[in-house]
This record gives sequence, structure tokens and C-alpha cells, in this order.
Amino acid sequence: MNDRFSVAIDLPALLDRVFYRYPSFLIDTVAEHDPGVRLVAVKNVTVNEEFFQGHFPGSPLMPGVLMIEALTQVAAVLLLERSDAPGTARVWLRGVDNAKFRRQVVPGDRLRLEVALGRTRSRLARARAIAHVDEQMVAEADLLLAIDPGAAYIDPTAHVHPSARVGAAATIGPHCQIGPEVAIGARCQIGASVVIDGWTEIGDDTRIYPMASIGLAPQDLKYKGERTRLTIGRGNTFREFVTINRGTLGGGGQTTIGDHNLFMAYVHVAHDCHIGHHTIFGNGATLGGHVDVEDFATVSAYSGVHQFCRVGRHAYVGGYSVITKDALPFGKSVGNRARMYGLNTIGLARRGFTADTISQLKRAYRYLLQSKLNTSRALVQIERDASLASPEVRYLVDFIRTSQRGVILRRPSRRTEELVADE
Repeated sequence: MNDRFSVAIDLPALLDRVFYRYPSFLIDTVAEHDPGVRLVAVKNVTVNEEFFQGHFPGSPLMPGVLMIEALTQVAAVLLLERSDAPGTARVWLRGVDNAKFRRQVVPGDRLRLEVALGRTRSRLARARAIAHVDEQMVAEADLLLAIDPGAAYIDPTAHVHPSARVGAAATIGPHCQIGPEVAIGARCQIGASVVIDGWTEIGDDTRIYPMASIGLAPQDLKYKGERTRLTIGRGNTFREFVTINRGTLGGGGQTTIGDHNLFMAYVHVAHDCHIGHHTIFGNGATLGGHVDVEDFATVSAYSGVHQFCRVGRHAYVGGYSVITKDALPFGKSVGNRARMYGLNTIGLARRGFTADTISQLKRAYRYLLQSKLNTSRALVQIERDASLASPEVRYLVDFIRTSQRGVILRRPSRRTEELVADE
């Protein structure tokens, strides 16, 4: 983008969140902005700047420390404009390394201030900062910035019970309802009209979009108001109209969700479900009660998983499927009622599985799907095959042996390209 086109950013509001800021703003406009990566701003240096008074009489120069201050303000805007930055966060300069000043800056110069973020943690960030006048570099430095997440922000129209616990830098949006037993972690973002109730704990950095319902009573006629729980880990995303129910005493008393899961719009998770880490649920996916979904599994849009079923690690459930038995790990279960379409080869490769591991899983799947052996004999053959010694194959065997409802091994009625390749 050319400098003459400015980017719409509320600079005064952001720069008010910079600790120890020089009294004047040292940014006039933002020219380029790649959110969370890079920002270019402009400062027009005029003769009436306050700092020229006495620096120096008859030969006004912009102090080097104020060039660092200007670059710091740019870095602060870049940090505070990130999509994951808490709305109450503040920034201050912690350190300067490798600072070099290559040319004097005088009235009439137009400073082009460019900052690129380096390694960033929750409370610290590094940035490479460069200032130019025309095409000539006038200053450069490596900046170390500290980030204070700030206090929680609760919209005035939200109703948060005084007993609820809300973590630092969390944001509670308009018209939310937060119950007395709810604990919300740091830096969580709760969208408009979200309801969170019951004995519910939500981990740090979780984002809940508008109209979601989290932790309400289970849809079980035997439930009579007992103290049961919903526990949610870190970094989860719940899109619009997601509903998550807490547990029942008969099912162990707890619904649990791990870390870094994505629940797209209208997903429903019933009572006493247990979900691992890094799972994905497509729009409208539904879990009946007592369902276990293991790490890295995908349940695609509008699919339903029957109560007491399991979805194995790295399993893929296709869209509009109905799962009435356990869905095999590493495999593709698709259809109503679901059938097994072989190993999820593409998904495993994307997840970084080695070629040898994928090859072993393919051979194990051939025993299960393409041999004339029944399931028990196929498992024995897999265990006897010395070439199938990977932990993934052992886990596949254990998953089948421990199934209570049986596993989906029924093949499609006709061959398709998605069947296990005979390689």
C-alpha cells in the first residue's frame, strides 16, 4: 500500500494505553498495517514541535530518544491492534538494543516509521524498528516491549453475578448472563448475549461468540439440579449458538473439554461428554450424552454421534453422518449409518505423521477391512505381524478391543476412490 493511503486505526485511544508515553503523540497517521505482523506509520516533523525549543537554539534537531519513543508508539499500536490483544491491555518499553542513529532529523522531514514484530509471548514482545526520511534510514533499533493484560472489562449491560470469577484482561460483552458459580480465565473474550451458568470453569484465552449457551443444565429428565460440572480448557473457540451442557450424577458428574478445540456454529455437546485437544466440530455437529471424542478428531457439519459412542484419535467423521458405533481412530467414517472409508491418509500427512507410520496403519486397516478374517482374527494377525509395531497401531488395536458398542467396520456398498489403496 502506498503511504498516501492511511489505515483507519483509532490512534489516540490506543496510544493512551502506552505507559510512560511522551506527552505528545508522535504518530500522525498509519500508512500500512499487516495485523500482528507489521505496521508503517508517518510523523510529519514541524518546526513548532515542543521538543525543538532548546534542542538546539538556532539548529533544531529531533532528539534520538524521541525517535525511539516514536518507534515505540508504533510498536504499541501494532501490539494492541492484534485480534487476540485484550481490550484492556497496556504496553511499555522494557529495553532497547542495537540502537543506531544515522542522520539528523530536522523540521520539515517526514519520518516513515516501520515496525515488524518478532517473537511474542503473552507478556513480552520483540520488535525490529526502522525510521526513514525519504529513502534514507535515519534510525534503527531492536525494541523489547512489556504487555500488561490489564483488568477485566465487563460491558455495563452485562449481568455478572458478584460471586463469579473473571480473570485478568477478560472481556464480557453486552447483555451477557454469568452465573454465581462460573470461573472465567484470563484473556477470555465473551461475545454479546452469551449465557454461562452452573458450576462451570473456562480456561484462559477462550473465545465465545454471541448467543452461545455454556454450562446450563443437562437435557436429562433424571437431572434434579444436582451440583455437576463443566470444565473447559485453554484456547478454545465456541462460535455462535453453540450449546454445551454440564454433567449428570449418573454419568460421572462432569462434562470436560480439553485445549485448543474449535466448535463451529450451532454445535451441541450433551451431558457427560469428554472431548480431548485440537478437535474440530463443523456447523451443527451434535454429540449425544456420554460421548468421548479423542485428540485431533474431526466431526463434520450436521453429523450426529449417538450416546455412549467414542470417536478415536485423528478420526474423521464426514458431513451429515450418523455414528451409532465407535468411529475408528485414523479412519474416515461417513454416511447414515456411517461406513468405513479407510485410512484418513491426507489428514495424517498434514498432521506430520511419518510415511512409515502411515504405511503401518494402512496395512493394519487392510487386515480389518479387506481380508476375509473376522474382527477378532484380524486383530490377532495385526498383533502377530512384526512389521506393525508402531504405537499408533497398538493404540488402534486397543481401541477396538475396549469398545463397548462395537466399532464401525462396515465398508461402503461399492468401491470408491476413498477406499484404502491396495499398496
